[in-house]
Amino acid sequence: MPISEEIAGAFVNSQNEMASHYDARQSFTTEESFTTEDILWAAGIWSVILTLSPVIVFYMLMVA
Repeated sequence: MPISEEIAGAFVNSQNEMASHYDARQSFTTEESFTTEDILWAAGIWSVILTLSPVIVFYMLMVA
């Protein structure tokens, strides 16, 4: 058997294993909701955006 066929076979096997793991994981998570980590991440991003907005506006007014 040529090496390329062995590599292709291994690739297909790994894809099938990943698909079976993914299907199993999806069946456990029937209800999707925001976690505390998601909410903290979003709050952190928005705090950075809102904090830097006046700085960016002031910079643009001074430079332009």
